[in-house]
Amino acid sequence: MNEPRIIVHCDLDAFYAAVETLHHGFDESIPLIIGSDPEGGRGRGIVSTCNYAARKFGIRSAMAISEAWRRCPAAPYGNGIYIKGSRGLYSRASRKVMQILQKPAEYFEQASIDEAYLDVTDFVSGDWDAAVALCRDLQDEIIKQIGLSASFGIAPNRILAKMSSEVNKPKGIFRILPDEVSLFFESRNIREVPGIGKKRATQLTEWGITSVDEMYGYGEIALARITGERFANWIMMVYEGKTSSEISPLRSRKSIGKEHTFDFDKEDHQLVLESLLSLVRRVMKSSREAGVSGRLAEVKIRYTGFETHTHGRSIPVAMDDDEVFTGLAKRLFANNAQQDRKIRLIGFRLGQLDTPKTKQTRLLNLFNEEE
Repeated sequence: MNEPRIIVHCDLDAFYAAVETLHHGFDESIPLIIGSDPEGGRGRGIVSTCNYAARKFGIRSAMAISEAWRRCPAAPYGNGIYIKGSRGLYSRASRKVMQILQKPAEYFEQASIDEAYLDVTDFVSGDWDAAVALCRDLQDEIIKQIGLSASFGIAPNRILAKMSSEVNKPKGIFRILPDEVSLFFESRNIREVPGIGKKRATQLTEWGITSVDEMYGYGEIALARITGERFANWIMMVYEGKTSSEISPLRSRKSIGKEHTFDFDKEDHQLVLESLLSLVRRVMKSSREAGVSGRLAEVKIRYTGFETHTHGRSIPVAMDDDEVFTGLAKRLFANNAQQDRKIRLIGFRLGQLDTPKTKQTRLLNLFNEEE
């Protein structure tokens, strides 16, 4: 048998807030909220992102800016700092980080502006201890050269690497060896598995299933009666460490997408977000009808004057779950929409498709639909 690959997932800690903190010299202990103008609690926009101090107040990406203000107002009512954010700063910082991460990677994949996957198997000659040392070196170099902190996960496949990078956040490193996979999942909450959202977790909890090992213990046939065959088969593969370790810099050209052009350019970004989430649900319905799933979520935003931007994020395994991709779309829109500009068009694309051979002909007619 081939030896397991050594996959590294790097996730920059609270990236947007960290870049702004560095640029402006803010105190990390003070809540920082990035988004539209809160207008003293009367603002109609949304939160792009926030730092760890603000998250302690329950503030999160895509929350209404008025709700964020209610939880943590700015002076003179509170100590929150509210800023609009600077797209150029994020792009420049991301490019510098990715240049560092690419150096030791035989295969490199930038999953989004603030995370990446690296296959370092050959660079460390298959030595898992050397992989940990490499991540420490990368962590130090990113801090030294750019001033940002990053968390690293090391594992034999993508999904485990992604999960392990979350274990010791922020500024953490966590490794899962090939023979430690089942131990890692012991008593681990099902919500920690990428691709299991709130609705699925609630469904499983109703059956008394709250941990990954409990879910696996049901067995594929019994679990399929609760969740369906596709999910049951997938979770068995996750638990047994048999999901994909493929790292690819290329995006699949096959995709399913939908777009909507507004009759009038929209200033209210909350209304635009609602339209986007409707498109996501329609795309995911099309994907299930075609029997396909995807790893890449892309949000397309066209502003007044036809200036168009596309923002993407990939997940470690192909999914066809509404909740997973509505969550991704919300974060992509919140983090990237320019709050002070009107929006003419919004779109969503599901890419990097996993296409069973028997379904490929049905898929052809679904590509690049536009409303």
